Amino acid sequence: MVSKKIFSLQCIFFVIILSAQTRPNIIYIMADDLGYADLSCYGRKDYQTPHLDRLASQGIKFINAYAAAPVCTPTRVAFFTGRYPARLSVGLYEPLADGHQDSLLGLSSETPSIAGLLKKAGYETYLVGKWHLGYLPQFSPIANGFDYFFGFHSGATDYVSHTDAGGKPDLYENDQRVTAQGYITELFMGKAIEIINKPHQKPFFLALTFNAPHWPWQGPGDKPYGTNNWRTGGSPAIYAAMVKSLDDAVGKIVKAIDDGKLSDNTVIIFTSDNGGERYSDNGIYKDGKMSLHEGGIREPAFVRWPGKIKENSSTSQVATTMDWTATILALAKARMDPKFPLDGMDIMPVMMGKKKETDRTLYWRIFQRTRHKAMRDGKWKYFQDEKGNEYLFDLSIDPREDNDLKDQQPELFNKLKNKYSEWEKTVLKPIPAT
Repeated sequence: MVSKKIFSLQCIFFVIILSAQTRPNIIYIMADDLGYADLSCYGRKDYQTPHLDRLASQGIKFINAYAAAPVCTPTRVAFFTGRYPARLSVGLYEPLADGHQDSLLGLSSETPSIAGLLKKAGYETYLVGKWHLGYLPQFSPIANGFDYFFGFHSGATDYVSHTDAGGKPDLYENDQRVTAQGYITELFMGKAIEIINKPHQKPFFLALTFNAPHWPWQGPGDKPYGTNNWRTGGSPAIYAAMVKSLDDAVGKIVKAIDDGKLSDNTVIIFTSDNGGERYSDNGIYKDGKMSLHEGGIREPAFVRWPGKIKENSSTSQVATTMDWTATILALAKARMDPKFPLDGMDIMPVMMGKKKETDRTLYWRIFQRTRHKAMRDGKWKYFQDEKGNEYLFDLSIDPREDNDLKDQQPELFNKLKNKYSEWEKTVLKPIPAT
């Protein structure tokens, strides 16, 4: 009888281990301020990104991927919670500033995070890179479900000195400030490879949130900016060097996965947090960062999962930041908290060819810097600019947003406008910039 019980327990243990092994490792890579056409596989002509191009060719490439916001803090809120940014107070800050008032805000454990949910599902959780969701310990990555963090808290960092815009050191390992030598993109790459190469008893989730190619514009070998205005300087050549460093880093990270024979059971997602700004290329799309025209929210995005996702494929499926969250949690078989329903959808069935592309209704709002409102409903886009002027665009034939059709389609225009108003009642009211 005892031996039978032991055998039964061993079987249960074996099933649990087997179940954990069949769930994939997940690596989510987010660039910062990378425009839609900043990679050569999306149209950049004056430099090449061979490693990212290769990664895109090994899986599925998105043509209609969007950021949840045209600026970093709200988009990060959307990814780490899977919900529209305006559902949380910290998501109303566009972006979270370094000032005293903003320093008292951040993402807390009151809202379930992707890391916390994955941790409960049996995953190891790692964050390497930019956080920008709070400065105090109660708002740190460690307080939000990550087992390990290496990176910085601010909205930007000097790539060489690893200080914030005020000259304060801002490089952390877990909750301890640390010092390190080297170009920050390469440091993040090294830490990511270290995590990939270590022994894992469980499936792991690695969020790799590069700050490249966000200002200050510094390439490898450049000097620190100090406390000078970080939005000045730079050049197309420096920007190219920054993106090349990002490309090289991703290439070496993918090589570590392949060399470690982890490829078949590792999903890699690559995207950006918002449209590009100075020196960036947003392709045919209007405007850029801080705008809800397409240039501010359209993103490059692609996903690799060998044997599951067809190579050299592409999709017109509309996707947004919260969808990556929902997809990752579904892959991990994580349990959701019904009090905090996700706003994204699991798009892995579409990527694997098991489900047809589907129309989406997505909403955006930015208030503190540029006052725009926007929604996409199928092929139609409702847009309101900072002067209160309203527009209706058919993105299927007018991706540049040149032709306002609200007078030709008044019934549809009013329907979308009303739909947007109803959505806005479900989120928090915007707050003025301080």
